[in-house]
Amino acid sequence: MMPYEILDHEADAGVRGIGATLDEAFAEAARGMFSLMADLAQVRAEREVEIEAHGDTLEGLLVAWLGELLRERDVRGMLFSRFAVCIVGEDSRWHLVGRAWGERMDPGRHELGVEVKAATYAGVRVAKRGDAYIAQCIVDL
Repeated sequence: MMPYEILDHEADAGVRGIGATLDEAFAEAARGMFSLMADLAQVRAEREVEIEAHGDTLEGLLVAWLGELLRERDVRGMLFSRFAVCIVGEDSRWHLVGRAWGERMDPGRHELGVEVKAATYAGVRVAKRGDAYIAQCIVDL
């Protein structure tokens, strides 16, 4: 099983992170999203950026996390290839502290894919499946 999957969708794309823990599933969802934008093997983990997100539900937290990563991409002009997540909370008070490692986007060196505009609530799901957790949603291209 891959640590993330790209899901078919009519106009956009879906990403599904898979991990032994919720933290890993959220990190893999981020990796899946950035794999749509660039070949991650070409993105060096040179700079670390800390990111916080909050949500009333785990699904809301996933959309907020991915949205914050996209905001950092836009503000810093960076691509990210490595992620770490720590989720705390329960019921309606979820908090995520994450780190993303990457480098400035260089169209001359990076093989760029599609532009992801936003993470959406469409198809959003965070659940335990067997021994693994999944974190998935549709991203707007």
